[in-house]
Amino acid sequence: MSAAVGDLPLWADALVAVLLVAGAAFALIGSLGLVKLSDFFRRLHGPTKAATLGVGGVMVASMIYFSVRGETVSLHEILITLFVFFTAPVSAHMLAKAALHLEGKSTDDLDTRSGTPAKRDRRG
Repeated sequence: MSAAVGDLPLWADALVAVLLVAGAAFALIGSLGLVKLSDFFRRLHGPTKAATLGVGGVMVASMIYFSVRGETVSLHEILITLFVFFTAPVSAHMLAKAALHLEGKSTDDLDTRSGTPAKRDRRG
Protein backbone atom coordinates (compact mmCIF):
# COMPACT_ATOMS: atom_id res chain seq x y z
CA MET A 1 0.00 0.00 0.00
CA SER A 2 1.42 3.36 -0.96
CA ALA A 3 1.61 6.32 1.37
CA ALA A 4 -0.69 9.28 1.02
CA VAL A 5 0.54 12.50 -0.51
CA GLY A 6 2.54 14.46 2.05
CA ASP A 7 3.61 11.45 4.15
CA LEU A 8 7.30 11.97 3.52
CA PRO A 9 9.74 12.53 6.39
CA LEU A 10 10.90 16.10 6.86
CA TRP A 11 14.43 15.38 5.59
CA ALA A 12 13.05 13.88 2.37
CA ASP A 13 10.67 16.80 1.85
CA ALA A 14 13.51 19.27 2.33
CA LEU A 15 15.91 17.37 0.05
CA VAL A 16 13.33 16.99 -2.73
CA ALA A 17 12.38 20.68 -2.43
CA VAL A 18 16.01 21.82 -2.60
CA LEU A 19 16.74 19.61 -5.62
CA LEU A 20 13.59 20.78 -7.43
CA VAL A 21 14.32 24.46 -6.81
CA ALA A 22 18.00 24.07 -7.76
CA GLY A 23 17.08 22.10 -10.89
CA ALA A 24 14.50 24.68 -11.91
CA ALA A 25 16.98 27.51 -11.27
CA PHE A 26 19.64 25.87 -13.43
CA ALA A 27 17.11 25.24 -16.20
CA LEU A 28 16.02 28.89 -16.03
CA ILE A 29 19.63 30.10 -16.16
CA GLY A 30 20.27 27.87 -19.18
CA SER A 31 17.19 29.22 -20.92
CA LEU A 32 18.18 32.82 -20.20
CA GLY A 33 21.64 32.07 -21.58
CA LEU A 34 20.06 30.81 -24.78
CA VAL A 35 18.08 34.03 -25.16
CA LYS A 36 20.56 36.65 -23.93
CA LEU A 37 24.01 35.57 -25.11
CA SER A 38 25.40 37.15 -28.26
CA ASP A 39 26.68 34.52 -30.68
CA PHE A 40 25.93 30.90 -31.53
CA PHE A 41 28.77 29.34 -29.56
CA ARG A 42 27.93 31.23 -26.40
CA ARG A 43 24.24 30.42 -26.83
CA LEU A 44 25.10 26.76 -27.22
CA HIS A 45 26.99 26.72 -23.92
CA GLY A 46 24.06 27.82 -21.72
CA PRO A 47 21.55 25.08 -22.47
CA THR A 48 24.06 22.26 -22.69
CA LYS A 49 25.59 22.92 -19.30
CA ALA A 50 22.96 24.56 -17.10
CA ALA A 51 19.82 22.98 -18.50
CA THR A 52 21.37 19.52 -18.35
CA LEU A 53 22.19 20.06 -14.69
CA GLY A 54 18.65 21.34 -14.15
CA VAL A 55 17.08 18.22 -15.65
CA GLY A 56 19.44 16.12 -13.54
CA GLY A 57 18.32 17.88 -10.35
CA VAL A 58 14.65 17.38 -11.14
CA MET A 59 15.15 13.71 -12.01
CA VAL A 60 17.16 13.00 -8.83
CA ALA A 61 14.42 14.72 -6.80
CA SER A 62 11.85 12.52 -8.48
CA MET A 63 13.87 9.38 -7.76
CA ILE A 64 14.22 10.31 -4.08
CA TYR A 65 10.53 11.18 -3.77
CA PHE A 66 9.26 7.89 -5.16
CA SER A 67 11.89 5.83 -3.32
CA VAL A 68 11.05 7.32 0.06
CA ARG A 69 7.30 7.02 -0.55
CA GLY A 70 7.76 3.28 -0.49
CA GLU A 71 7.54 2.58 -4.19
CA THR A 72 10.49 1.10 -6.05
CA VAL A 73 13.01 3.28 -7.83
CA SER A 74 11.74 3.79 -11.34
CA LEU A 75 14.05 2.59 -14.06
CA HIS A 76 12.53 5.23 -16.33
CA GLU A 77 13.96 8.08 -14.27
CA ILE A 78 17.44 6.60 -14.24
CA LEU A 79 17.34 6.00 -18.00
CA ILE A 80 16.08 9.52 -18.72
CA THR A 81 18.85 11.03 -16.60
CA LEU A 82 21.54 8.93 -18.27
CA PHE A 83 20.14 9.68 -21.73
CA VAL A 84 20.18 13.45 -21.13
CA PHE A 85 23.66 13.42 -19.58
CA PHE A 86 25.11 11.42 -22.48
CA THR A 87 23.31 13.03 -25.41
CA ALA A 88 23.47 16.74 -24.49
CA PRO A 89 27.28 17.06 -24.70
CA VAL A 90 27.43 14.95 -27.86
CA SER A 91 24.75 16.98 -29.61
CA ALA A 92 26.38 20.25 -28.53
CA HIS A 93 29.70 19.05 -29.90
CA MET A 94 28.09 18.10 -33.21
CA LEU A 95 26.34 21.47 -33.48
CA ALA A 96 29.59 23.33 -32.75
CA LYS A 97 31.48 21.29 -35.35
CA ALA A 98 28.74 21.95 -37.92
CA ALA A 99 28.84 25.69 -37.19
CA LEU A 100 32.61 25.74 -37.57
CA HIS A 101 32.30 23.85 -40.84
CA LEU A 102 29.73 26.34 -42.16
CA GLU A 103 32.05 29.22 -41.25
CA GLY A 104 34.86 27.56 -43.17
CA LYS A 105 37.06 26.98 -40.14
CA SER A 106 38.63 23.80 -38.98
CA THR A 107 39.24 22.97 -35.34
CA ASP A 108 42.98 23.11 -36.08
CA ASP A 109 42.60 26.81 -36.92
CA LEU A 110 41.29 27.68 -33.46
CA ASP A 111 43.27 28.59 -30.40
CA THR A 112 41.86 26.09 -27.89
CA ARG A 113 42.20 28.46 -24.95
CA SER A 114 40.20 31.34 -26.36
CA GLY A 115 38.24 29.87 -29.28
CA THR A 116 39.70 32.52 -31.59
CA PRO A 117 41.64 31.89 -34.78
CA ALA A 118 45.19 30.84 -34.03
CA LYS A 119 48.09 32.97 -35.15
CA ARG A 120 50.25 30.85 -37.40
CA ASP A 121 53.76 31.61 -38.46
CA ARG A 122 53.60 31.69 -42.27
CA ARG A 123 57.36 31.83 -42.84
CA GLY A 124 58.65 29.21 -45.27
